[in-house]
Amino acid sequence: MKARVYVMPKAGVLDPQGKAIGHALEGLGFAGIGEVRAGKVIELELSETDPARAKAQAEDMARRLLANTVIESFRVEVA
Repeated sequence: MKARVYVMPKAGVLDPQGKAIGHALEGLGFAGIGEVRAGKVIELELSETDPARAKAQAEDMARRLLANTVIESFRVEVA
């Protein structure tokens, strides 16, 4: 079973990578760019076959390693 973990900076946390992307897009001539936030997507191939247990396992991984829950939020999708 495949799980995707989406990790993003929490609201109010500075995002220098997002700022740099926003400035670069403006420099390339893209107008109307508002706030840009940069995150990461982590794909996991899990041996678990039960979707609920796979999601719980991926959420545990995110809390313990994949996301810094002090400054980042995450969500998990299982397919």
